[in-house]
Amino acid sequence: MFNPTREQVREFFIEAWRKYQAQEVLSALETIAAGIALEHPEYHALLSAPDALSQEFSPENGQSNPFLHLSLHLAIEEQISIDQPPGIQAAFEALRKFRGRHNAMHEILDCLGETMFKALRDKTSPDGTAYLNSIRRRAGIPPVDD
Repeated sequence: MFNPTREQVREFFIEAWRKYQAQEVLSALETIAAGIALEHPEYHALLSAPDALSQEFSPENGQSNPFLHLSLHLAIEEQISIDQPPGIQAAFEALRKFRGRHNAMHEILDCLGETMFKALRDKTSPDGTAYLNSIRRRAGIPPVDD
């Protein structure tokens, strides 16, 4: 899934959740996705809803997109697993020690969201060093140089 469509992302999470609930065999990535869904009970009904693929989530109406949220969690899990950007594993571990795993993930998710927003706004590539430094600041670790 290098450049999935909105529907493919939604289908992936819905299917991973369905397979988890049915106690079917999950791929490694589906196992991670189901674990992320387990940490978000507020999304369980949505992931089982027949119209989940077509639902719209409007920030103008105060709605956040649960599929985007789950996808960002999945991206961060991958970043941590391969330590990319370099140093994210150590920063995550520092955050995890005093915030807990899920709250640490949400801290990083906020940093990733800010980084992506700036890149889109400025029409540039995401700044990996600024992203890592944002995480490090939240973890109480001095920033790294560019």
